[in-house]
Amino acid sequence: MGHWIITPVVLPAVMGAFTVLLLRNDLGLSRIFSTAATALLLAITVLLLHAATVNGPEVYFLGNWPAPFGIVLVLDRLSALMLVLTALLALVVQLYAIGSGWDTRGKHFHALWQFQLMGVCGAFLTGDAFNLFVFFEVLLIASYGLMIHAGGRDRLKAGVQYVAFNLVGSTLFLFALATIYSVTGTLNMADLAVKLPALPAGDFALIRTAGVMLLMVFAIKGALVPLHFWLPATYAQAPGPVSALFAVMTKVGAYAVIRCYTLIFPDTLPATGALFADLLLPAAIVTLAVGALGMLGASSLQRLVAFGAITSMGTLFVAIAQFTPQATGAALYYMLHSTLAAGAMFLIADLVLSRRATGSLDQIRPPLPQHGLIAALFMVAAIAMAGMPPLSGFLGKLMILDATRGAQMALIWSAILGSSLVMILGLARAGSTLFWKAHATPGTCPPHAAQPLAFVAVFALLIALAGLTVAAGPVMEWLTLTAAELHDPQAYIAANRLEGL
Repeated sequence: MGHWIITPVVLPAVMGAFTVLLLRNDLGLSRIFSTAATALLLAITVLLLHAATVNGPEVYFLGNWPAPFGIVLVLDRLSALMLVLTALLALVVQLYAIGSGWDTRGKHFHALWQFQLMGVCGAFLTGDAFNLFVFFEVLLIASYGLMIHAGGRDRLKAGVQYVAFNLVGSTLFLFALATIYSVTGTLNMADLAVKLPALPAGDFALIRTAGVMLLMVFAIKGALVPLHFWLPATYAQAPGPVSALFAVMTKVGAYAVIRCYTLIFPDTLPATGALFADLLLPAAIVTLAVGALGMLGASSLQRLVAFGAITSMGTLFVAIAQFTPQATGAALYYMLHSTLAAGAMFLIADLVLSRRATGSLDQIRPPLPQHGLIAALFMVAAIAMAGMPPLSGFLGKLMILDATRGAQMALIWSAILGSSLVMILGLARAGSTLFWKAHATPGTCPPHAAQPLAFVAVFALLIALAGLTVAAGPVMEWLTLTAAELHDPQAYIAANRLEGL
């Protein structure tokens, strides 16, 4: 694909700068250019996905410097998949932000949106561990700006907490990278995959320490217990469209775990063995439990959906932690589902909040404007998030259960099935309070604008979930090949042309 590989990073970077420098005082033009750029990004990522499927891994050498001396971007099936998922969610949610008027509450919404996409796409494409840190910082800065968009004391407080936790993660990341570089002399991921198996036994302790620090960094990004404390307040206080886009940000942590611990630190590595699986699986199971119980006790719809996102990350990491091709394929399917389902639920929560001024689940209020339509959307999204049939959440969890083998099978099955039951109870309680009991409450809510574009965006995410369900067979076949490529990374390593140095 040549220079097209760098386009998902350059396009939003240029559009973000163009918007903030020239269009910040013209909302109409900002909307047109920013939305067109996101739509173009989606089209380009689809082409990159096709290229990765047909051609295998391809590398873009920045400045034409060879690996491992220069920074590289690597396009393979996994990175291309995550690019498409990011662009699709970003386009739909951006339309919602325009339709609901969220982008009118600050001058720099669309510029920050583009810089956020630059950071996320860069994190998925980079083949260099230090560059992964750089893109983490780019998306952190942009996400903080989006997080406090429209202001407010509670939102600012949650934003400071969010930044504080992530700065701790950034510090750990630097320590881990410094340790790895001091031992190996490289941070190119493919080069690390070649050099780490040949390390002398005297360096094993340093590599284990660096690997654990990296796992902690990715656990913060992925909201794994006990490093999840930033997420409930952040997602509950952020503007609805921003929370919906953040549904893919936690997946950056999951992506990084899949990439690093199948390529750099596989369970066959003499220095580490199965250490990371042994650490990750218990944390994932506890995350499942904490997220599900949080949903059951949530006092507002926004916090309920935030804890639902934590629960979905627990389920995802349970699959990832098994580090087998079958479990990884199931994890990738569930990753697609959970991102779309969480995005839809955050948008629906925003529809409720904008019509009622509160998403409280402790008080029964009169029926919402457009009550029936919003209730129907909530029901479909709740079925998806809880993993009930017939939608893709049920299929994803079924695939994870089917992929589970070994001594932990009973524990994992119990955790996933038990958490699903608790999720159903929490979502049923919320739906009953918001929609069913509201009919018996006297009074009416003030009239509200119809916001057709906002509803179109929610429908689009639910249709995508339905499409993921209907096409589960071919999608899973493609993901199975992707998982096999991840667990046999020779093609990824060869694409870096390390053998030519």
